[in-house]
Amino acid sequence: MTPQPIILPGWSLAGGLLLLLLMGGASSWGIRRLVRGARQRRKGEPDWSLPQLDGATAGDSPIHRWEVRCKLVGMLGFAFLVVSLQDLRTAAVAGAITLSLLFVTRLPFDRSLARLLAMSGFLGMFLLVMPFSAPAHPGDTLIQFGNLESLPWNLRGLHKAATICLKACAVALLMEPLLATAPLTRTLQGLRRLGVPAAIGQMLLLAHRYSYVFKHEAWRMASGMRLRGFQPGSNRRALGAFGNFLGMLFVRSFERTERVYDAMQARGYRDRFPEPEPQPATAKDLLLAGFFLLLGVALLLADRCYFSTF
Repeated sequence: MTPQPIILPGWSLAGGLLLLLLMGGASSWGIRRLVRGARQRRKGEPDWSLPQLDGATAGDSPIHRWEVRCKLVGMLGFAFLVVSLQDLRTAAVAGAITLSLLFVTRLPFDRSLARLLAMSGFLGMFLLVMPFSAPAHPGDTLIQFGNLESLPWNLRGLHKAATICLKACAVALLMEPLLATAPLTRTLQGLRRLGVPAAIGQMLLLAHRYSYVFKHEAWRMASGMRLRGFQPGSNRRALGAFGNFLGMLFVRSFERTERVYDAMQARGYRDRFPEPEPQPATAKDLLLAGFFLLLGVALLLADRCYFSTF
């Protein structure tokens, strides 16, 4: 039996979409202001020559003291279980859990907001597209806008889209306590001790370290172009300047990479970086990893066995 749609005026569709765009733009602008203001209040202009990922490792929370292998197993296992959730309520609980970790670790919230801001455009498309593309099932609530009978708004599709967005935000928020509560070298050492090839860890370390250097190089080149009177645009001259900019950035990056590799070899690099002293895992670390895994399993069981009946 095909569900009967609720018919609304056609103008309400345009008004709803315009309201969503205005709300998305306002929230994006507000988050950008909050992130920029928090960074300026905390330390002013950042030092582009230093990595920023593990800049909050000096805390004293249980997550900071957690042995890195147990932390990787516990948090990544919890993240995989969160991704398997199918109900909006359990996804909201998972998001609340990961949000509480930020308060427990006392990490700067602006970086987590920046992560969510980077995902907002992609996730917003789910909220717009899935309600229109979800097939109608018995029991669904459909909203028809005017005479658009072939394009009903399915609330079940909105439910699915909101669930996906909450799960993505939960996993994104979980990455900050996972990566920012220990030095990156120790985190990569934990990955290697878990069986990840050492070459992958070295590539991640170098990519992370010099991405900030190349970003600073691009900022310097862009500042030089602006000082010389360059005005961005879509004309042929501006596009040619953008092409030259990318070409010079590639050449400078390649030359810098060669100099860095020569300097590493001159200092005794032989396909292996020095590593910190391994941190032994204690019973408390194992119990905390087991707690996170059991918490994820409990959410998954509640999602499948309890909330699936509603």
